[in-house]
Amino acid sequence: MKDQFVTKKILNWYDLNKRSLPWRKNVSPTKKQYFTLVSEFMLQQTQVATVIPYFNRFIKNIPNLSSLAKTSDKKLYKLWEGLGYYSRVKNLRKTAQVIKKNFQGKLPDTFDDLISLPGIGNYTASAILAIAFNKSFIPLDGNVERVLKRYLFLKKEKEITKENLHKKKSILGTSPRSSDYAQALMELGALICKPANPNCLKCPISKKCESFRKKDFKLVKNSKKNIDKYFILNVYKKDKKYLLVKNTKFKFLKNLRIFPMQELSKPKKFNKTINFKMSNMNMNIKIQYPKIVREISSSYWVDQKKIGNSMLPTFTKKVVKYLESNL
Repeated sequence: MKDQFVTKKILNWYDLNKRSLPWRKNVSPTKKQYFTLVSEFMLQQTQVATVIPYFNRFIKNIPNLSSLAKTSDKKLYKLWEGLGYYSRVKNLRKTAQVIKKNFQGKLPDTFDDLISLPGIGNYTASAILAIAFNKSFIPLDGNVERVLKRYLFLKKEKEITKENLHKKKSILGTSPRSSDYAQALMELGALICKPANPNCLKCPISKKCESFRKKDFKLVKNSKKNIDKYFILNVYKKDKKYLLVKNTKFKFLKNLRIFPMQELSKPKKFNKTINFKMSNMNMNIKIQYPKIVREISSSYWVDQKKIGNSMLPTFTKKVVKYLESNL
């Protein structure tokens, strides 16, 4: 059952409290579509405050879909450097190329066409349709999920599944201002219905919120187990240069430059040197310093003084930082 009380209250609150974000600028429809596409790719698993300077620099250097489709690897990765999850920017460029080839250079405005594009799933497709095309979709990101869970007091494992949340989101209603409403719901979760210490006194819908009524704001999350993985990382160094390889071996950091590594399967004894967390993968890494006995394919020597300005993933730079501090 739709609740227009909720819709109106949230939109009124949004009009008075929305943040000024660069992808919300009043621009032409074509630019708005491009801004939405780029920002949604950047915002996947990354906070708004982190994204803002990257978005501004990206748009300044790559102002439209046409230029994105033909941007070189070097320029693309340099603009993305530090945001992590590099598969996103590779998929973003692939999407631009597919749009240019199959959609006459225009971002498609149907769900099926959007999810056929690289890197675009259900959420991103819904967000683009709502924000860029003002279609009646409610994208279910972490912020909106939180609002929904608290508003309806959803606690049980079966209640908080994605499938059930998609069914329940109809309670939030719809609006002719679909673009604003989708952003308003996200904004409400980001600014008011925070994971810890929600600001219920400023919430426009607290009077109808079950969690507020019961004074129980604790959230239950679907259990997502961290996966322990074990790696040997080989450091080859000569003349103040490190040997790096193009990663064609692992799914993470695909085609980017990393130290030569090999994965071990559940070793009995493993004295890790360093540990990294990447998505839900807990990387236990043992560093070794072997001598080069053969040529390593797809390898590069990188001057340690130029590491900071090199087009390298954050993971590799952190390993170098550790080495420089401990060698």
